[in-house]
Amino acid sequence: MKKYKTLYVNLMLVVALGLSSSCSDDFLDEKLTTEYNSEYFKTEAGIQALAIGTYYQVFALEFAGEVPLTARESGTDEFQAGSDSSNYIWNSYASGFGSFITITNANTVVANTNWDNLYVGIGNANQLIASATAIVSTNNAIKKTALGEGYFMRAFNYLKLVSQYGGVPLKLEVSSTAETEFKRATAEQVFTQIISDFTQAYDLLDNAGGSAKITKDAAAHYLAKTYLARASEINDTWNSATKTADLQKVVTLSDEVIARHPLAPNFANLWSFTVADGANEKLSEVILAGQFNSSLLNTGSNQQHLYFLSVYDQLPYMQRNVAGGRPFSRLAPTYFAYDVFDKVNDSRLWKSFQTKLNVNKASGKYVNGDLGVMYLLNAETDTRFAKSRNNDVIINPKTGKTIPTVIAAYAADKIGFSADLHRYFASLSKYLDGSRIDLTNTRGSRDIILARSAETYLMAAEAKVRLAKAGAASFSDALPYINAVRDRATFKTGENRAAYVDGLAGWTVSGQNNVPSSYIGENSYYESNNIATPTTAPTILTISSITVLPAEDQAVITKLGYSSDYDKMLCLVLNERTRELCGEFHRWGDLSRTKTLVARAKAYNPEASPNIKETHVLRPIPQTFLDGITANGVRLTAAEKQAMQNPGY
Repeated sequence: MKKYKTLYVNLMLVVALGLSSSCSDDFLDEKLTTEYNSEYFKTEAGIQALAIGTYYQVFALEFAGEVPLTARESGTDEFQAGSDSSNYIWNSYASGFGSFITITNANTVVANTNWDNLYVGIGNANQLIASATAIVSTNNAIKKTALGEGYFMRAFNYLKLVSQYGGVPLKLEVSSTAETEFKRATAEQVFTQIISDFTQAYDLLDNAGGSAKITKDAAAHYLAKTYLARASEINDTWNSATKTADLQKVVTLSDEVIARHPLAPNFANLWSFTVADGANEKLSEVILAGQFNSSLLNTGSNQQHLYFLSVYDQLPYMQRNVAGGRPFSRLAPTYFAYDVFDKVNDSRLWKSFQTKLNVNKASGKYVNGDLGVMYLLNAETDTRFAKSRNNDVIINPKTGKTIPTVIAAYAADKIGFSADLHRYFASLSKYLDGSRIDLTNTRGSRDIILARSAETYLMAAEAKVRLAKAGAASFSDALPYINAVRDRATFKTGENRAAYVDGLAGWTVSGQNNVPSSYIGENSYYESNNIATPTTAPTILTISSITVLPAEDQAVITKLGYSSDYDKMLCLVLNERTRELCGEFHRWGDLSRTKTLVARAKAYNPEASPNIKETHVLRPIPQTFLDGITANGVRLTAAEKQAMQNPGY
């Protein structure tokens, strides 16, 4: 599957028979522009090639751009806009956010991009299902594997659609002529279809191929995810008849997946990328991943390494370099994203964010390799600093030199960090990619993790919390699942708490094109926590009682005003999802389905807070779609378009 992009260009126009954004009379009128035609998909070779192309369309294509940021991370409690405002509107929910998106520049993601891409993938999956069903063959690679993959990928995209938009049109067959008449199914109908498709995939597939292939375990994970979503608050007007059974299925399916996908021993193992197809891309924890490699012959790449970076190259004694990354700076963490961690005991904070950089533009008293930038993720109660910006004041005890740039999260003025939070911040490091060929190149070759068993644990935990509310479990039943993830997050005996690694460590030479490396395998754990004496003792994160929750969780509970055991425990699970899965493109959907998006964004996202409202728990149906469809052969009236639109848009 690593080379599945090579067939992509030749296949997509043949099989893209899903919905289109065009508002012209040839809506959905596809023209053959490649050497292939539909007859090719009546052969075993054609069906398998179609499956490969659909893998790329469904799992990888969007990660060559900014759709995942805008659709699933912006406008939440975890992230706000970075220094580049190309997609600021997706975070702020301001007046330009709607069925059309106000465009800032060529990088702005418009309202219909995600919608169109998802329906193209559905069109591909429909063709795969139809072809694999129709062919006279006893080849299990076709009649079981390809067919199961088709059902999975159709369900995968419909799950994204229903999570973003609610009820959407169900298109389950291949189009042979141009179609312009579509009606929205209800969310309930869409969920029923998704469950049917994932179930068929589960029944057809085996567990061969690992995370590069859709497996039975991948189907089980996403089937559990679907049942959990159907049982969530956003669907409470209609889900009462299925809720308890759904939640019990979440636990059963999750247990099945967990048993075959043990967690990586160290959280850092997931992110210490060194080379495409390296060890960290083959961990047992990873259930499904979008596949990329470093071949320049491929048409796409994983560009998520660009978007979460601080603009370090604008600071004194710093310049852009391969090992520092190319900082497009689209998203910056909120204070919540840092403060939700136990900063002393939880290693995930220090393994998820980059807090130190070396000087790589030497001048004066500084040489390349001196500590040049340090972000202090200190506590709000820390009274050490009068100013957030401590430029050239704090001394590095290793060299006796002052550190050119030190920025503290909390100081008496709380001005520098707050004002600069969009520009200078400890960067999420999960996607950093040192395999790029030069410092300006945007191509990334590391896989993108779509599903891993740490999330499966937390889905089971949430199901237990919900079952407890229904009287079918106790709230403490969730703790073993939560604690399994937290136990992995502890510092182990003998572990160096100041050690740091990310995907930029893959660049092992001192520099490139005469530009020295800024990478340092060290974090600011001790400086941030004001701990003078290094320790190698183990830490403990186990939660032993639902009545004594961690201080960082209690702070969120208090801020959001929760009092019931259910609200507190759901809050704990959502906080744990941030600690474990921050930036992994789950957050907007998690907050939308639990109807906590508005409260959390108001509490923790200063840009979203003034504008977000209940309308925003669903995305607007794109205007291009509404303008392009018909009813009885006639374009929709303004009233009919409004009736198809989500409330408030």
